[in-house]
Amino acid sequence: MLDIKNVTQLYGGTQILWDLSMNITAGSRTCIMGRNGVGKTTLLKCIMGLLPVRSGSIQLEANTITGKPAELRPRIGIGYVPQGREIFPQLTVEENLMIGLGARRDKVRKIPERIYELFPVLKQMRRRRGGDLSGGQQQQLAIGRALVLEPTLLILDEPNEGIQPNIVAEIGDILLRLNREEKLTIILVEQKLAFARRIGEHFFLMEKGRVVANGEMANLNADLISRHLAV
Repeated sequence: MLDIKNVTQLYGGTQILWDLSMNITAGSRTCIMGRNGVGKTTLLKCIMGLLPVRSGSIQLEANTITGKPAELRPRIGIGYVPQGREIFPQLTVEENLMIGLGARRDKVRKIPERIYELFPVLKQMRRRRGGDLSGGQQQQLAIGRALVLEPTLLILDEPNEGIQPNIVAEIGDILLRLNREEKLTIILVEQKLAFARRIGEHFFLMEKGRVVANGEMANLNADLISRHLAV
């Protein structure tokens, strides 16, 4: 589904990604892991067109998206939940969700009821400003905003950062449900090993802008964790 080949990226004169390659199959759940500063968020921003790629290619369903504008990504079915959520704090929950509708391919301008089914708290608080929500509720709003597109690929950058454990568990349940019931392809950057093991079927380990190991999550062993994840 998503094919990343030999991607190189420079930021401020410093090379961040080094000939990085990944292949993500449709309907899979993939965790991208590594210590802070290895290029995980940079990779996601390259996929989303938010950072330029120096060389290499990114293809979605055999269509090259490298170099195309960032606003194209939602229109071809990629939902993105950035690190830090980036909701609009002065807008209501409903208005935040409505903004996501602007990128739908079918031009539908009604929030799918499925969003409120997955996140009942968003329906209860739809008139509240986004900035008045708790961190966990804001994260649910950020995920809901990405899902109003009805994407085929959902990319999440550390969705559990600073969130209470019960909301982390709920988010995990929802991601598994979307994958299993709707065959949604999920790419997750995650630092918490327990959550990554629960959600991910496959993993890619990054070190200094390169993929240093990958495989089925069951093969993420103590040696790999010690070498590439332990602080």
